[in-house]
Amino acid sequence: MQNHWVVDLSFDEDESRTSCTASLSGFSAPGAQGTGEARRNPTDDGDSVIGEELAAARACHDLAHQLVGRAAAGIEGHTHVPAHLAL
Repeated sequence: MQNHWVVDLSFDEDESRTSCTASLSGFSAPGAQGTGEARRNPTDDGDSVIGEELAAARACHDLAHQLVGRAAAGIEGHTHVPAHLAL
C-alpha cells in the first residue's frame, strides 16, 4: 500500500511579520503541525513573497524536527535503546 501525505501551508501577515503553519495530513499521517515566522526590518521595502518563503521554510523545518522526534521515539519504543537521528 502506498501512503500519500500532504503538507498544507497557511499564512498570516501583517505589516511587519509573516507567520506560517505547515500542517501534515493524509491517510496514516501523524497530523503534525509546524510553525514559522519571519519579521520584516522596518527600513526594508515590503515584499510579501520573501516573508512567506522564509516563514514557510521555518515552519517546514519545525515540522521536520517534530517528525524526526516521533521517529526516534518509535525506534526507542521498539528497541529500548536511545535513538540518535539527524536531519
